[in-house]
Amino acid sequence: MRSSTLLRHRLRSFCRELLFLVLLCAALVADCFSQQSPPMEANTTTLTVPGATIDVTLPAEAMKLSSRDLLNWVKGSAGAVAQYYGHFPVPHLTLRIRSGNGAGVGHGVTYPRGGGLILVSVGRDATVDALNDDWVLTHEMIHLAFPNMAENHHWIEEGISTYVEPVARAAAGQIPLAEMWRVFIRDMPKGEPEPGDEGLDRTPTWGRTYWGGAMFCLFADVAIREQSHDRYGLRDALRAIMDHGGVITEDWDIEQALAVGDKGTGTRVLETLYAKMRDRPSPMDLDSLWKNLGLAINDGHVVFNDHAPEAAIRKAITSPR
Repeated sequence: MRSSTLLRHRLRSFCRELLFLVLLCAALVADCFSQQSPPMEANTTTLTVPGATIDVTLPAEAMKLSSRDLLNWVKGSAGAVAQYYGHFPVPHLTLRIRSGNGAGVGHGVTYPRGGGLILVSVGRDATVDALNDDWVLTHEMIHLAFPNMAENHHWIEEGISTYVEPVARAAAGQIPLAEMWRVFIRDMPKGEPEPGDEGLDRTPTWGRTYWGGAMFCLFADVAIREQSHDRYGLRDALRAIMDHGGVITEDWDIEQALAVGDKGTGTRVLETLYAKMRDRPSPMDLDSLWKNLGLAINDGHVVFNDHAPEAAIRKAITSPR
């Protein structure tokens, strides 16, 4: 290679490396800014809930909802979560409510920063009925009660929130039991494996992440109650994980979380079910499960059969004990 060609080659190489470094620095700066908490606003109120305080920043813009309406919504969501877990998952939560378009509750996201940070948007035309029907805030608060997982275990984080949210709200009397089971019967099949599925750890589709994870939780709940003669349920496993420090501010391996949960119920249900579902399709027999629990849909309405073999387990799942 001639010296002039070598010089041009080295120059091009240097330029490529310089461009890479510039892009990397830009990405790091952007990530840094994205990780910063939004600035605190003046309209902040501190709420006390079982086991925690919540600093709630309300929207500065005019809304159809009053501040009291929004704070009651926060207290109701936090109360359902605290009842399910025995106390609120983290001692302090920062909650930023932002105004948005529309008449409902919009997107929510939960971060570990500051011990727990939730951002959620509420439409400027939202009503109290919209807040009463909302599942988003409860779903986000449940994320606080489980440790951060590796990316391929994202399904268990979303699955727990998808399953526990309606159970906790039904147990707190915020939604009818029939509505909770209607949603489960309608939506759980979305979590079943499709052609090409490689198990929960290897199939990060929307259906498998949210409803596949929720299906894992439902079958685990029933199996724990079967093996413990209804002394324990999934709630006890999740409480054990939370009470051992497994909350959103911590990074755990999934095996560690499931082992702690199983120890809390005296079973091996979580570990056994995970071994079954993690790397192969493992379709679940939902029809038999509904029948055993005493559940059916008739003309769009849920029909309960209290003489079914596991009707007592069905009732215990939403018991507010």
